[in-house]
Amino acid sequence: MPYETALSEMEARAAAIAEGRASEAVWLLEHPPLYTAGTSADPADLRDPDRFPVYQTRRGGQYTYHGPGQRVVYVMLDVGARGRDVRAFVSGLEAWVIATLAEFGVTGERRAGRVGVWVRRPEKPPLPDGTGREDKIAAIGVRLRKWVSFHGISINVEPDLSHFDGIVPCGISGHGVTSLVDLGLPVTMDDLDVALKRTFPTAFPTPEAVSETPRTASS
Repeated sequence: MPYETALSEMEARAAAIAEGRASEAVWLLEHPPLYTAGTSADPADLRDPDRFPVYQTRRGGQYTYHGPGQRVVYVMLDVGARGRDVRAFVSGLEAWVIATLAEFGVTGERRAGRVGVWVRRPEKPPLPDGTGREDKIAAIGVRLRKWVSFHGISINVEPDLSHFDGIVPCGISGHGVTSLVDLGLPVTMDDLDVALKRTFPTAFPTPEAVSETPRTASS
């Protein structure tokens, strides 16, 4: 789905949820190759500005990449009804990703000061300071308006990892980016979607959320 279309419909749905005219929703999409800049993005982290379209967004975070082979999860949830705790909400998103990765035998981990989900790579050479290598497998960037969330998560299934070279992903140098297939797992988008739906209640048990695609998405 084109990024502009998804953004427009996502903002409209979030507004409708805030006004009580629509139920919560989780959309599972893919985008053509593009970069997005969050509210904390450093222009110096855009290494190749002419490689793909670049979109300024009002979500939290820095630069990230979206493209084929990456599952983008737009999360429109009533955080107001879930305790009005933004930190707990982001932690819930991370927990959801970690539980989903565990379905495939992958140990995803949180890191202090690094939002997202990381995988240890002991088979790779350590960083110059001796720190063990870790690769990011999922990025998280959300925005809240009237206590309804939008934007969300991106999980790498089988994207072209070289496309991340045009940015400093999430402003973090040294560590790399990985995907489920890069880790040697023959996981498909459908496999991931099944796991996401199965593990969602473990992170967000109430109120019930609806998983669907926008009305303009192609089947």
